[in-house]
Amino acid sequence: MRVLVVGGTGTLGRQVARRALDAGHQVRCMVRSPRKASFLQEWGCELTRGDLLEPDSLVYALEGQEAVIDAATARATDSASSYDIDWGGKQNLFSACKGAELKRLVFVSLLDAHQHREVPLMDIKACSEDWLMASDLDYTILRGVAFMQGVISQFAIPVLESQTVWVSGAPTPIAYMNTQDMARFAVAAIDHAETVRQAFPVVGPRAWTTSEITQLCERFTGKEARVFRVPPALLGLMRSVTGFFEASLNVAERLAFDAVTGGGQALDAPMEASYAAFGLDPAETTGLEAYLKEYYDTILKRLREMEKDLDKEAKKKLPF
Repeated sequence: MRVLVVGGTGTLGRQVARRALDAGHQVRCMVRSPRKASFLQEWGCELTRGDLLEPDSLVYALEGQEAVIDAATARATDSASSYDIDWGGKQNLFSACKGAELKRLVFVSLLDAHQHREVPLMDIKACSEDWLMASDLDYTILRGVAFMQGVISQFAIPVLESQTVWVSGAPTPIAYMNTQDMARFAVAAIDHAETVRQAFPVVGPRAWTTSEITQLCERFTGKEARVFRVPPALLGLMRSVTGFFEASLNVAERLAFDAVTGGGQALDAPMEASYAAFGLDPAETTGLEAYLKEYYDTILKRLREMEKDLDKEAKKKLPF
């Protein structure tokens, strides 16, 4: 099948592109900067320059395609509001799909988005879901939570380097998902008619609190974690200050999302129906403990090899 991946250079989008290629699909990736996406071309993807805020570019990107997997989202470093990028862009994309008479679309959303409409990112996802459900598109909505890749920067690296781990709000169990596993669901949706015009939770095998994650990091590194929990009142103040300045508006919106991940309510859902509908084996889904262990095993092995190389170089410089 000819598949357009939107957001192909992102953390999730690149995994979707890789999985779609491995599944035998012809993959076109719409990217804002083809120069930064050369690795996708090396994999075998066709590249087309496009921007969700430029409707004309979407018409060309969709030409000849049979399905779309939308894995794009605003970055925290984007200067524009996520309402402009995510909501305005999604409207453009969905409308372009209708105009191109391309009906099959896979949309990556967030779990419990309709319950947190006060948070911009959740509100955008909820609005996008409502738009799709009111349309005649053959959509599949994947409701995820947070990705394991984010655990590396927030927990794994700070613990390894004896830096402070910053966490927000109350201990909140989160069922982190590997982006490779989310990509499995996104690509499988294309081939499973039973997922059409349906929304499914797509979350990891179990939910983990920040305390449990730091304990894993401590066990794998042999180091004690230094954790600082940011009070909710301070988070609110930071949102107010950053939201006052247009240039930092997107950062403020991301801080609002932290209120969800630190709200104390578990971000998890039953997955039996999802695995059955997509024809996937839950045993193949990555667990967070195994993911962190593999990361630390790889990093610590490299560090030991670097130390050996440095010792060899130092010995060469000895006068005896």
